[in-house]
Amino acid sequence: MSEPIVKARGLVKRFGSVTALNGADFDLFKGEVLAVIGDNGAGKSSLIKVFAGAHTPDEGQMWVNGEEVSFGSTQEARAHGIETVFQTLAVAPALDIASNLFLGREVRKKGFMGTVFRQLDKKGMRRQAAEFLESLGISTLQDITQAVETLSGGQRQAVSVARAAAFGSQVIILDEPTAALGVRESAKVLDLIKDLKERGLTVVLISHNMPQVYEVADRIHVQRLGKRAAVVTPKSASMNDSVGIMTGAIDIPDTDQQLSPL
Repeated sequence: MSEPIVKARGLVKRFGSVTALNGADFDLFKGEVLAVIGDNGAGKSSLIKVFAGAHTPDEGQMWVNGEEVSFGSTQEARAHGIETVFQTLAVAPALDIASNLFLGREVRKKGFMGTVFRQLDKKGMRRQAAEFLESLGISTLQDITQAVETLSGGQRQAVSVARAAAFGSQVIILDEPTAALGVRESAKVLDLIKDLKERGLTVVLISHNMPQVYEVADRIHVQRLGKRAAVVTPKSASMNDSVGIMTGAIDIPDTDQQLSPL
């Protein structure tokens, strides 16, 4: 069995008297789409924020490519190739698409103008942005000089996902990417997730939408009461089974066999 590219054992995260993670385990294998599901308060968002560098666990261990890590910031997670698209998207509405793709990673002009006057290479960033969107097959974003505030919800989500894909060398975490979208725009986001997998990227999808989870996921991590309750696949467990595990109506031991990648 191949080794996970991201692994965690015994993660604990407390917020005062509330324990969000209570000995949580996690395994993510290269090139898969892993869905993380769970009822409200199950700890799925806290779990993902630990890998994103937004939270530091109080206990437990994490590994990326076999190296033990401890992230103190999202920048440290990004340095290890983990990019996260949070539910809030974190886009700059007044800036154009190209500027948002390079947000926090702006490219300066070469030579004197860039080093001394710190001028940005807007033309170069727009060219690279257009090339990258084309390579991802994102056809809904035609004008990269268009302000993000003029885009639809689905288009804004595409900008955020494209930014993560551009710089996420290993793992892209998507937190409820279709929560505020209609059926048509949700379908486009799911197609984008499939495209990312085909390009060899590894995707973690946090979602409460079971039909969407079963459409794109290779494996499903079920979170309950702050820890991993089970890992199933769309072939091994029905939607009703997964809901049963989430609610505690069905008890499936968390075994190594369930953790095997496809």
